[in-house]
Amino acid sequence: MRMSCLPTRRRWPALAGGLLLAIVAGAAHAGAQKEEALADSVRGALAAAIADNRPVRPAFASGGERLGYLKWLGEMSRRLEARIPEPQVRVELIETVYYEAKRAGLEPSLVLGLVQVESGFRKYAISSANARGLMQVMPFWVRSIGDNDARKLFHLQSNLRYGCTILRHYLDRENGDLFLALGRYNGSRGRPEYPNAVLAAWKRWQYSESTVTIAGDPGMAVTPPPAPTRRTLAPEAPERNPFSPLRLANPS
Repeated sequence: MRMSCLPTRRRWPALAGGLLLAIVAGAAHAGAQKEEALADSVRGALAAAIADNRPVRPAFASGGERLGYLKWLGEMSRRLEARIPEPQVRVELIETVYYEAKRAGLEPSLVLGLVQVESGFRKYAISSANARGLMQVMPFWVRSIGDNDARKLFHLQSNLRYGCTILRHYLDRENGDLFLALGRYNGSRGRPEYPNAVLAAWKRWQYSESTVTIAGDPGMAVTPPPAPTRRTLAPEAPERNPFSPLRLANPS
């Protein structure tokens, strides 16, 4: 399927600084995400993705790939230390974000940015719309594609599994248009505030080995952002995704 979206300059207008700070620093930010009718085939695919119990173990193609992952893990842990002081809790969160993002064909930095905006990395956050947990998942999803146990939305991996699966579903529905998919995730499809907030947070979690610290915020770092580009997301090819089903079935 060809992925497409409108150019960044049209779909991602800049937010005023005050509004962005209010969104990122405030309480759980989830909007009133809409429950929509799902075709039986879509419901079945989403339910199968939620129920998949493969172990959280990447299959790296080389020592260099594994080293790159460990460097990324260390850097993300450093950036998150101010928000989550406990090393074990922090690393478990980052490892699970990486696994669930890659499994859904998403960038881990995007998921970290979304978690920052949605819940401020608070595992037990509840919004005014009753969305729950790190990725602020609406309880109707556990009834629709899960086992109807909404308590699982406060479980680390379960919440990330639902959130990443739902965002991937919305991306597929919107033909890879991240602006519209994020709006649908938030229940504000077509409005710029929420997608812009996630985009800004996403940039703060992007990584290369030449990261720089943001002035006045030593707990965070950012890679200098590239020039504006088209924002489309497609599932990663198996050779680039250490959690691809093909890689997990045939580790090398």
